Amino acid sequence: MKISLPNRLTLLRFFLIPFFLVFTVKDNVYTRVAALLIFIGASLTDLYDGKLARRRGLVTTLGTFLDPLADKLLISSAFIAFVQVGEIFVPAWMVVLIIGREFLITGLRTLAVSRGRVLGAQPAGKFKTTSQIVAIITILLILIANSLLEDLGGFPKGSLVRHVGAWKLLGWVLRWSPYWLTFFTTLLTIFSGYIYLKQNADLFDEQFEKR
Repeated sequence: MKISLPNRLTLLRFFLIPFFLVFTVKDNVYTRVAALLIFIGASLTDLYDGKLARRRGLVTTLGTFLDPLADKLLISSAFIAFVQVGEIFVPAWMVVLIIGREFLITGLRTLAVSRGRVLGAQPAGKFKTTSQIVAIITILLILIANSLLEDLGGFPKGSLVRHVGAWKLLGWVLRWSPYWLTFFTTLLTIFSGYIYLKQNADLFDEQFEKR
C-alpha cells in the first residue's frame, strides 16, 4: 500500500514521540533543546499534513484515523513526561484530567458517528489545543533554562537553585511556573470538554434519531 505524503508526516509524529520523551526527562541542556526542537517539528507536521491532504485531494480513512491519534499522543506524552521530571511541579491529577477529557471527547465523537453526526472542531477546542502547545513549549524552555543554570552555575542537578541565596526567587519561578501553566491549560481543557458535551447532550437521548 502506497502511503501518501500527509500520512507519512503523521507517521513521523508517532516515530518522534519516544525520542521526545527520552530527551525531555534527561536533565541535560542538549537533550532538552533537542526535545524542544522535536516537539516544534512534530507540531509543524500536524499543521501541514492536513493542509496538504486537503489541497492535493489526499484525504484518506487512514489519515483521518491516525492524525488526531498522533496529536493526542504527542500532547499526552509531554504532560506525562513533565510529571516525571523532578525539578518542576506538574501534578498527576491535572494530567489525568487533560488526558481523560481526550478520551471522553473521542468517545463522544464515536457515539456521534454511530448516530449519523460528525462533530466538527469548536473554537473552544482549538483554543484548548493552542494553550496546551504554548504551555508545553514554555515548560520545555523552563527546563532548558534550568539545565543551563546548572551547567553554568555549577548547581546540583535538579536543584533549580531554589535554595541558593539571591537565586531563590528565580528558582521559585522556574519550579512553579509549570504548575500554573498546566493548571490554566487544565481549566481550558475541562471547559472545552464541557462545551462539547453541552452542545451534543442529545446524543445520549435514547430517542435520538439519525439526521
